[in-house]
Amino acid sequence: MPLPFLTADRDLDFDHSAAESAPLPHDEPDHWRRPYRPGPWRVGTAAVVLLLASFVLLSAMVIALAGSLPGAAVCVVVGALLIVLAVRLLRVGLWVSASGLRQVGLLRTTTEPWRAVASVRTVQQPVRWLGLPRTVQGQALIVHRTQGEPLRVIVTDHNSDFLSRPEAFEQAADVLEAWAAEYRS
Repeated sequence: MPLPFLTADRDLDFDHSAAESAPLPHDEPDHWRRPYRPGPWRVGTAAVVLLLASFVLLSAMVIALAGSLPGAAVCVVVGALLIVLAVRLLRVGLWVSASGLRQVGLLRTTTEPWRAVASVRTVQQPVRWLGLPRTVQGQALIVHRTQGEPLRVIVTDHNSDFLSRPEAFEQAADVLEAWAAEYRS
């Protein structure tokens, strides 16, 4: 039995063209938002890292009860770093707002104002499979700057957000290209 109120991509019973043209009540273009949902591979990896963090924190408690406070402190620090890693892993991707485009990576974030973005387009090229060194033929979303090199490619149809979800990749690419077309001018 489907629970449509729990999903963001449920089928609605009314005219889709009217729903797409009407702004949402919470739709504020000045806030940073990711125009696509995190994929199951990204969420699953973050869940495994959080599970590992819970085991490390549980071991910190056992070590502290055994009387070794420096060892417990090391375990707490490792557990906190694992939690930060899991949260950061969930934030990786392209974020947009009326002020620009933000590319969030695991270790660094790059923000470009819309006037510095020359184009956002999808190209066919070899892409990394789940971010690993192995490459396969796929599609990548390329952000060209008006000056300098294009941004690093982090949105592909084989990354952890879109692997085996080609419709979601196409929809996200269309939305990102539409944001760029609207706010660049």
